[in-house]
Amino acid sequence: MGKTAENHGGGEPDAASPFETSLALDGDGSRIAQARRLATAFLTRLRDGYGVPIVTSTVEIVQLIVSELVTNARTYAPGPALLHLRITGPVLRVELWDSNPVLPTAKAPDPERIGGHGLEIVTALAQTVTVERTAVGKRITAGIALSPATT
Repeated sequence: MGKTAENHGGGEPDAASPFETSLALDGDGSRIAQARRLATAFLTRLRDGYGVPIVTSTVEIVQLIVSELVTNARTYAPGPALLHLRITGPVLRVELWDSNPVLPTAKAPDPERIGGHGLEIVTALAQTVTVERTAVGKRITAGIALSPATT
């Protein structure tokens, strides 16, 4: 089961900012749905509780990006992963760290290829995508505009 470290925006805030949340992901197959729920709840809380302008289509885009990144980590990384979402100005940063040091590369679009479209999808939907090696593994960061007005 994954572990969540987040501020839910109600009552006393914990040490974390209400504008970021994280989810530790283990090898359990439920982590993709869990990560999508976390992203949706986080964005809804920011919109409803803090007045951050987030439209429904942005929530849907973030859900898809989170799904693709977590699916790739589950498929290619042998160990745990960490999903971190944070707001930096008008942009949501979706960061996924996993334990596999091999950097992914987007393949050329091929509608007949089965699978292997994850990074291609993330790159098409996000304004920015960076991939970097870390001391143990790698981190992929996707930057998504919170509302169409900020693109």
